[in-house]
Amino acid sequence: MTDGIINVYKERGFTSHDVVAKLRGILRQKKIGHTGTLDPEAEGVLPVCLGSATKVCELLTDKEKTYRAVLLLGVTTDTQDTTGTVLKETPVVCEQQAVRDCIASFVGEQDQVPPMYSALKVNGKKLYELARQGIEVERKARRITIRRIEICKIDLPRITMEVTCSKGTYIRTLCHDIGAALGCGGCMESLLRTQVGPFYLEESVRLGEIEQLRDAGRLSEVIQPIDSVFQSYRARHLTRAGDRLVQNGNPVEAVPELIADATGKMDESDGERYRIYSSSGAFWAVYEWRQEKGRYWPVKMFLGKER
Repeated sequence: MTDGIINVYKERGFTSHDVVAKLRGILRQKKIGHTGTLDPEAEGVLPVCLGSATKVCELLTDKEKTYRAVLLLGVTTDTQDTTGTVLKETPVVCEQQAVRDCIASFVGEQDQVPPMYSALKVNGKKLYELARQGIEVERKARRITIRRIEICKIDLPRITMEVTCSKGTYIRTLCHDIGAALGCGGCMESLLRTQVGPFYLEESVRLGEIEQLRDAGRLSEVIQPIDSVFQSYRARHLTRAGDRLVQNGNPVEAVPELIADATGKMDESDGERYRIYSSSGAFWAVYEWRQEKGRYWPVKMFLGKER
């Protein structure tokens, strides 16, 4: 079984589930998971985890993401994008500066109401299933953060923008809300995800390319090791005695007998996370420093193969 992460370029027309299903066939292994759904009409970065790396899925889902979106003003649809039924069309008479000011006002923390056409569940049913039956239910607003919006191009009624946001953000809804704030309505015309945590569009590979690399015996060129996700964390290396503790998922003191990196004065910060490597250099876990306990505590165990 292969362990690691592939930065897949999800093409238009595929669901995220489709990508996983096709990769299971290409790689001939079952244990594969994706790290956050992209709508079928959206394209771009979809990190896919293989083998023991599937434990990373939930951690990557929490990462900030960056998108390039085209907002079409003057059109309101039931799905908040151009795939839906048009509910209203309004002439766009906004000045460019008004558009810029309006978009800028959406940067920061805010409450966003998820769209009806989404995979969120209410009373055990997916919202899009209810929407297709003509049923609309009340949705609770969720707290999200828009870190950055860069306007790349304004060619009214279209606006191309790049958005960096927290997990749980719907770019379709952002487009809808911007249109509503401008008084003319709006919807999302296209969406390209350009970044998920440490995974970038420029390094992503399409399913066809992965198949070609498999046939050429070069799959290792696109499979990134699990610890690549955690490069922002500092590393700590175990001694043989430390190995025995971590193999059993135990907390570890910052002492030379257990941590090879331990020196006279450690500068560990409460809540800081670390990459933990075995005495022979294999990536085994993510641990968190608990100042009160004076120990590293397990967050996620991987126990990769020794090398």
